[in-house]
Amino acid sequence: MTTTRRKFLSSGALAAGAATLAAPAVHAQSTPIRWRMQTYAGAALGEHVCKPAIDRFNAIADGQMEIELYYADQLVPTSELFRAMQSGTIDAVQSDDDSMQSPTEVTVFGGYFPFASRYSLDVPVLFNQYGLKQIWEEEYAAVGIQHISAGAWDPCHFATKDPINSLADLEGKRVFTFPTAGRFLAQFGVVPMQLPWEDIQVALQTGELDGIAWCGITEDYTVGWADVTRYFLTNNISGAWIGHFFANSERWAEVPDNLKLLMQVCFEQSHYYRQWWYWGGEADLRVNGPRLELTSIPDDEWATVEEKAREFWDEIAAESEVKARVVEIFKQYNDVMSKAGRPYRYG
Repeated sequence: MTTTRRKFLSSGALAAGAATLAAPAVHAQSTPIRWRMQTYAGAALGEHVCKPAIDRFNAIADGQMEIELYYADQLVPTSELFRAMQSGTIDAVQSDDDSMQSPTEVTVFGGYFPFASRYSLDVPVLFNQYGLKQIWEEEYAAVGIQHISAGAWDPCHFATKDPINSLADLEGKRVFTFPTAGRFLAQFGVVPMQLPWEDIQVALQTGELDGIAWCGITEDYTVGWADVTRYFLTNNISGAWIGHFFANSERWAEVPDNLKLLMQVCFEQSHYYRQWWYWGGEADLRVNGPRLELTSIPDDEWATVEEKAREFWDEIAAESEVKARVVEIFKQYNDVMSKAGRPYRYG
């Protein structure tokens, strides 16, 4: 049968149309999504606690999305991180609630809530098995913020220029610490100080600060504070800092589901990295660190600090229903850990 030009074109068009219908749709993203994230951490610390996660995300996103990372105070002061994220000035934040002054009922528990945790593994268990995750998500959704992920950082110890061997030695010490930790420690004579993160080393050198209660020994060495302090107190007021990744809710909603999942996976991997980086670092630097001398307050004397922490918990719980819910979870959890015994709790 003779094929005319008209029939050829017609059949070709039909075939092409059928192929188009059969082929899976491909949605090419011509312009990558670009976010700006600021972390609470300075550059030296950020190399460990944030940058690896962002580098992995950007590499795997393969041009679909890119997160630009900024360190402490580079775009806005840390105390203004929440407001900047809420307004859309920046898209995402890595911080604790306390430092960025979130206007939520859970802000007081961010960073170091006294003796809420003993070990870094306590934090993910509290969030994923005891209900803190849902509370945080509800609180932040109400103020236009997506709570993406919570994780643990290091314990909270004192690094000081003078030795601390008793509670009396804390009297009058000007200490850089978190707002809630400072509120708790003030009853022992500590003078809480708030300064830009990048100014801490100089403040220790000039005598504006007598010490810090902001981290464990790993950070002391990593960021250079071990160079300007001499003593490390082995007693701590918390076994793990509680920190988070957050995002502006409107910007989060614009991100495709696959990239949301990728971001969550990268941030969870970041939490895992810190689990072993801090755990190993805390032990190694106590034993092999060349600069900080270890001191301790006797257990029976330190027990009075733990007793005061329980009174502090009740004081916080009385402030609101949400705070009472969180404190009750801390009490239930620590009761279970105590009854479970070793290795969950000693003594």
